[in-house]
Amino acid sequence: MNDYGTLAATDTVRIERLLPGPIERLWSYLTESEKRSAWMAAGRMELRPGGKVEHIFRHSELTGGDDPVPEKYRSFDPEVRSSGEVLECDPPRLLSYTWDASSQVRFELTPQGDRVLLVVTHSRLPNRDEMVSVAAGWHSHLDVLRELLEGRTPTHFWSRHMRLEGEYESRIPA
Repeated sequence: MNDYGTLAATDTVRIERLLPGPIERLWSYLTESEKRSAWMAAGRMELRPGGKVEHIFRHSELTGGDDPVPEKYRSFDPEVRSSGEVLECDPPRLLSYTWDASSQVRFELTPQGDRVLLVVTHSRLPNRDEMVSVAAGWHSHLDVLRELLEGRTPTHFWSRHMRLEGEYESRIPA
């Protein structure tokens, strides 16, 4: 399985990861604030259609040995917040919600033996620059999640993200 995201449509990035299970464990890392804060963002999440979703990103706290925050993302330091509304929730297999009312994210979980296939689809992205940033962001965050689930200590979020952003610049057509 390729770790890189792909374009599922002209405004949609899709990324797949085969992660350690069981499915309930992975679901908890998507939905519980304390666990989600270790790989992406803290914040409450009401797991029902119409429920509120809050993300409080503190990227510099995700990993150790990190490089300084890149100039491009200085406005994200020390934190940045986003919100949304749950569209679908079918624990522990499906969760989708709006992201700041402008885009949508969908998580699909499918057990595969002792592992779980996680498919993240982020749609309604307004332009190529946003698609590059979102693809690199999901890729970086899912790398951190995989390392945590495998019992490893994640390092260097920002340098990883910037390297991946450069790679997605060449992967996503202009």
